[in-house]
Amino acid sequence: METTRQNKIARLLQKELGDIFLLQTKAMPGILISVSVVRISPDLSIARVYLSIFPSEKSEELVKNINANMRAIRYELGKRVRHQLRIIPELKFFVDDSLDYIDKIDSLLK
Repeated sequence: METTRQNKIARLLQKELGDIFLLQTKAMPGILISVSVVRISPDLSIARVYLSIFPSEKSEELVKNINANMRAIRYELGKRVRHQLRIIPELKFFVDDSLDYIDKIDSLLK
């Protein structure tokens, strides 16, 4: 169960990371990255960020790239939320494949 503080920080990180990825993907036509869920640890030191990537064929490659550039993304995030948070959590990015799962279930039902 998450506390109110965890929920507020998770929403803040989701919004700011969404803005960062929106600016980054403008240079890459045909790719859309959105932050679907952010889960933060109870001590607020680790944030698990789940990304929904379109097209889904490139999702593993893009998440590997994003994890490789995690320091630059964390720095940019720190510049944006420096007045709200004292310590910027360590970021870990994962693929959110729930949309693919929904499509698979729909196709099986048809």
